[in-house]
This record gives sequence, C-alpha cells and structure tokens, in this order.
Amino acid sequence: MPDLPRHRTRGEQFDAAVLDVYADVLDRFGDRLDGLDIAVDMIPRMRMDASVSQWSDEVAADGPVPLGRLVPVGVDEEGTPTRPRLIVFRRPVEERSRDRLELENWLRFVIASLVATYLNVSPETVDPRFDWE
Repeated sequence: MPDLPRHRTRGEQFDAAVLDVYADVLDRFGDRLDGLDIAVDMIPRMRMDASVSQWSDEVAADGPVPLGRLVPVGVDEEGTPTRPRLIVFRRPVEERSRDRLELENWLRFVIASLVATYLNVSPETVDPRFDWE
C-alpha cells in the first residue's frame, strides 16, 4: 500500500502552529530558552477569580480569559524538581481565531508575552514584528 499523507487532527495542527511560532523565538533566544519547556493544554487548569480585573505577567490573557501561562520552576507532588513551562491554552486561542493568520497572531501574542516575562525583557524585544496595538 502506498504511503499517503496522513490527515492531521485539529489538535495536531494547533500543536504544529505553536511550534512554528516558538521556532522563530528560539532562533533569536535559543540558548536562553534551553531550560524552558513548552506545552499545550486544552483549557486553563488554574484557579480563577472573577473579581480579578488584571492577570499577573505570568498569564497572557484576552481580558478575563487566560490564553497561556508561564509556570515557574517548582517541585511536584513527589518532591521532584520541575522545569519552567510555557503553556498555551488551545480552546481559548482557537475560539478567538477565525483563520490561520489570526491563529498565528494570537499565538505570537501569547508566546512573545510569556517568553518576555521569562527572560525579563519587553514583548517587543521578543517579537519586534508583532503589532502590539
């Protein structure tokens, strides 16, 4: 049977889009990001308080909706040290994206914002091409 191109699921397409955007950031800051893991989660799994009007810098959000989060170094339940992790929340980002270009722009916003927090630089330093207005 010939090898046919395999259909990619929406999740696989999203993961690939995240990696494409992150690859651009790695090209600029590669060695400074060696210790940072990147992951995709379907939805935010974090405590949310409706009375909070602004998120900390560790959360990239669209108003009250978190789109991604930077999880610092820590220790898991077994006492094992964990690496810092940048998590992109798939559903909230997809819901704001009407097409591939909007998806890329939202991912650039989330990834540049969180990498900037991780590196303690401005988002413009991470992605000078992005229109932050």
